[in-house]
Amino acid sequence: MLVKDSDLDSPVPGLPLSRRTFAGTSLAAGFAAAVRPALGQSVIQTSAEGLKAGDIAVRGGDGIPVRAYWVQPLGKGPFPTVLVVSEIFGLHEYIRDICRRLARQGYQAIAPNVFQRQGDPSTVSSVAEIQSGIVARVPDLQVLGDLDACAAWAAANGGDPGRLGITGFCWGGRIAWLYAAHNPQLRAAVAWYGRLDGVSTENTPRHPVDLAASIYAPVLGLYGGKDQAIPLADVETLREGLARAGRRAELVVYPEAGHAFHADYRPSYRSDDAMDGWRRMLAWFRSHQL
Repeated sequence: MLVKDSDLDSPVPGLPLSRRTFAGTSLAAGFAAAVRPALGQSVIQTSAEGLKAGDIAVRGGDGIPVRAYWVQPLGKGPFPTVLVVSEIFGLHEYIRDICRRLARQGYQAIAPNVFQRQGDPSTVSSVAEIQSGIVARVPDLQVLGDLDACAAWAAANGGDPGRLGITGFCWGGRIAWLYAAHNPQLRAAVAWYGRLDGVSTENTPRHPVDLAASIYAPVLGLYGGKDQAIPLADVETLREGLARAGRRAELVVYPEAGHAFHADYRPSYRSDDAMDGWRRMLAWFRSHQL
């Protein structure tokens, strides 16, 4: 089934376990519940016709050129910019389509290849091997630096530096939370089923539940009530921490959704919840002048 671009902004009615030890087998089970097709081909296919789009290279925080996919509307702008952070499967067609969908809504969208120094997930068939051989080797600081570099590139190439947002999916959802605690210029963030807690390592020293009091930008978190990878207890822990700290945030749980309910190339996709989440994301961005 091909879903039209215009369908993505239609309003659909929606519904507003222990720490550290859950991240191992349960997280792997959540990812493995819907192994992706090799190319991540979206059910929703958004044309680049009438948009400016292409592959670019952005000099990362460590000086290494980082490949990225960039899309924006025609015209000079400046356009509000949304950084898009991928799942563990990298910069494949689904993430590129997300960028085009955002451009259709008037945004400049940039998705960096945050795994390129550590490997190419598209060449690895095992989820466990992607996690251990590539993702676990990626330092949070490296990713945050690459996102800063993309934000700077955007500001110099048609983006409005005063209107910067971020969204991320799964692994990228966690990064969206981290970036909201990293960049004080960020206007708004939307995290799709991003992991909230886990084992602290040299590469991942802190997690969203540790950063509730440090969040700069308002964050919308979208989660599945039946997500095997993210316990609802973590969602509630973060919700309470954000409330205590007086931070602007909204956490939405879709009761029947599992992990990756927006990933329309995986069996976990739930169209009603995905479209409602997309509508909420756009409304969140617009309500925070993005």
